[in-house]
Amino acid sequence: MPQLSDFTLYHRAVRDVRGDTLLPLSALQVAFPDVYEREAAKYRGREALSREQVAPPSCLWSDVLFFSPVHPGPLLDTVRKSGRAVPPVRFWTLNASKLDPRRACIRFVRPWPGGVYSPPRPEDDAPFTPEELARVARPPAATLTRLGHLPREAPLILWSDVPHVLYRGQVPLDLLGEVLT
Repeated sequence: MPQLSDFTLYHRAVRDVRGDTLLPLSALQVAFPDVYEREAAKYRGREALSREQVAPPSCLWSDVLFFSPVHPGPLLDTVRKSGRAVPPVRFWTLNASKLDPRRACIRFVRPWPGGVYSPPRPEDDAPFTPEELARVARPPAATLTRLGHLPREAPLILWSDVPHVLYRGQVPLDLLGEVLT
């Protein structure tokens, strides 16, 4: 029987981290408004996302931290094998057992056909359990196919169709490790 401690989660390392805690967008707005502005810019044209409800753990999209249960190495290797130059990228690691399961869920992210967003459905969320993590800890075949055929001029978005771990709260930086891929 797997345990949460058997799994590692990944988060792209923040380039100019401030303080001693990884904060969700809503907390950044109060603590570091300039960093908030930079990070909120990622949602321009998609502002509705930040107001979207995350059923479990009952909060807004802007109140959660995003982690991947999939190691970024195979994703980046697929892009590199396609001929696209990708410099080494830093990711933080976190042992899954450091998160309170009551404050987390696994979100199955659906592709945006034609760039059109469709809101999540209740069946897109799964509990944050070792069994669910075991099910989503490998890169989906469709993701590897997409990344292997990504046009060179297209933005490199690794996680758009990879399940996410959404965590309501903050994570002390001293709980994070690092991996370079």
